[in-house]
Amino acid sequence: MALDTTDLSILNKLQANAQLTTKEIAAAVNLSVTPVHDRIRKLERAGYIERYVALLNRKKLGKSLVVYCNVTLDKQRKESFEEFNAAVSRLPEVLECSVVSGSFDYLLKVIANDVEAYNAFYQQNLSVLQSVLHISSFFVMSEVKSTTEIPI
Repeated sequence: MALDTTDLSILNKLQANAQLTTKEIAAAVNLSVTPVHDRIRKLERAGYIERYVALLNRKKLGKSLVVYCNVTLDKQRKESFEEFNAAVSRLPEVLECSVVSGSFDYLLKVIANDVEAYNAFYQQNLSVLQSVLHISSFFVMSEVKSTTEIPI
């Protein structure tokens, strides 16, 4: 599916505020409601729109600490990656987990209430995995930019 400028504009509007009504989006892109509704459904079916979510304020929920972890596995084997992937997928504190190239294997973004909670998470969840050789933790002091909006 090729996207035109109207589709891109609709996507921009939705990622900025998914609660906009079809009528509000239609007014912003200078179309009537029905074509905008049809375009949104097409974008959903084509996979451009994966899901709609509410972005929560983690600080108000007591999750004030963000930690990035570099994780190195003990062996570069398929089984080690599978074990680690499965374990990390079950950990709600891990917001993001990416396999990376370079001097370590994974980059994790972890949230916790505080340093003590992170230490418990580290000791009880990460360091106990047999496939893990080394973990480096980097504590976020201040966030300069945090967004979910993809530039299109």
